[in-house]
Formats: sequence, C-alpha cells, structure tokens
Amino acid sequence: MANNKAIFLIEDNPSDIELTKRALKRGHVGNEIIVAEDGEEALDYLFGTGRHIGPNLPELPAIVLLDLKLPKVSGLEVLRRIREHARTRRLPVIILTTSREEGDLGASYDHGANSYVVKPVDFSRFQQAIEQLGLYWLVINEAPPDV
Repeated sequence: MANNKAIFLIEDNPSDIELTKRALKRGHVGNEIIVAEDGEEALDYLFGTGRHIGPNLPELPAIVLLDLKLPKVSGLEVLRRIREHARTRRLPVIILTTSREEGDLGASYDHGANSYVVKPVDFSRFQQAIEQLGLYWLVINEAPPDV
C-alpha cells in the first residue's frame, strides 16, 4: 500500500489483535502496526505522556483502528480526546468493534469517528473488511495535511 505511516490499532483482545495483523498482512498492507491494549496506553502514545514521555512526540499514524470496549479509558473517551486536540483533530479514526448498538454507532459519529465498522465473525469476511479498509484509507483516501 502507498502510505508508509503506521497503523495504530487500539484493541484489548489478543485474538482480535492477531486476526487484524494477519488480515492486514494477507491484504498486502505493509505498514507498521502499533498496538495499544487499553485506552490509557493509546492516549499516552498519541500525546507523549506516561511511558511514552520524551523530548519528541511520536509521528502520528496514518489511521487509527479503535475498539470501543477498552479497559482503563473507553474507546469513546479516546476518540473525544483525539478530536479535542489540534495535533490529532484530523487523524482518521475508524471504529472497529463488535458492537451493533445504535447508541454506540451514534455516539461514535457524534464524537467525530470517520467510519464505523462492525467486525465480522467469519475470518474470511473479516479479512476482506480489513483489506478494503486498508485500500481505502491508505491508498484511495487523500489524507489531511499534518497540523
């Protein structure tokens, strides 16, 4: 795929992490995949706090794949904080969740999600969905300029 920036996967389920990595690899997405297993770790990475504190902030990823049901800080709260800071406001955030709840869907878009994808149970369908996400967000979509 054309964009060489990392993909930031925020997911607490080890099986879903491995399935996502495998689906991206099978879809020929060669971008580095950075994983945060809870909302607090995700925010620390994006804003250079906690264990990611240092003199320089990390480069922003090309996209964020965000689960809603996370320990420590919820996915919706992570999304809200991403959208409230100038540095991350334009960062493409794709909700990747098992939730089909209308409330989660509405709240995700209300908080500024760029897309909402329900994880298919079947691996081949999951792989196809991830491949299409990678193609669209990393190749077809014109990314916003860095802030």
